[in-house]
Amino acid sequence: MLDKAYWQDLIPHRGAMCLLHAIVAWDEAGIHARARSHRQADNPLRADGRLHAVNLCEYGAQAMAVHGGLLARRAGGVAAPGLLVALRAVKLYAVRVDDVPGDLDVHAQCLLAGAEAMQYAFRVEQAGAVLAEGRALANTAALDSRHT
Repeated sequence: MLDKAYWQDLIPHRGAMCLLHAIVAWDEAGIHARARSHRQADNPLRADGRLHAVNLCEYGAQAMAVHGGLLARRAGGVAAPGLLVALRAVKLYAVRVDDVPGDLDVHAQCLLAGAEAMQYAFRVEQAGAVLAEGRALANTAALDSRHT
């Protein structure tokens, strides 16, 4: 298990916006992260004191970012920053998640990793029950072109 101190610098999210708290396992194909921030009153994604299940897409996207960063670090480099540009086939199996007891298990499986984009399938569970799933696409080329 990898705690935040090992991987936090790999993503731009800081403080309460860093929603994940540990990496359970990862390999070339994907990552399994754990989160408990859904229960925290200071979760920046809450609205009217509640955390809507649609925000679980951000948990999946952060797992993607950590995975890309870990892969780049293992290869001796740094992952290019990405911009989440699309969510597809998102299915929500809950309305809200701030009242879900226990930690969330966040899984992200790499479907495509290219020089300009990454696509992952993600799934967020609690105690084996799926709360949300879908696909996310991040574009790295758009961010790189602004700096040239």
